[in-house]
Amino acid sequence: MSKLYVARNLKVAARVLDGEMMIMSGKDSTLFTLNKTATIIWQAADGETPLDAIVENKICPEFEIAPTQALQDAEALARELADHGILHLSETPISPSPSAGAAK
Repeated sequence: MSKLYVARNLKVAARVLDGEMMIMSGKDSTLFTLNKTATIIWQAADGETPLDAIVENKICPEFEIAPTQALQDAEALARELADHGILHLSETPISPSPSAGAAK
């Protein structure tokens, strides 16, 4: 199985409101409220850290879930967010755009 790298789409609006991550998709103007797991993935999605490392180092310590199941769930979630233009996915590290600032 190849590694999956995730990077935030820096062309979406993202803010934390009352402890929840709110993201508006630039693709279809849909507003998303991310749950805790999705927020962890979003915040760690730097394009250089593979999703399996995010799961192992950030999600598994936070929740009582087996790494294999957590990775399957995280991949499904990342693909769904990518379908909405919120994340970028790649089998190789994703370099940030030179003009892009870090989204938080």
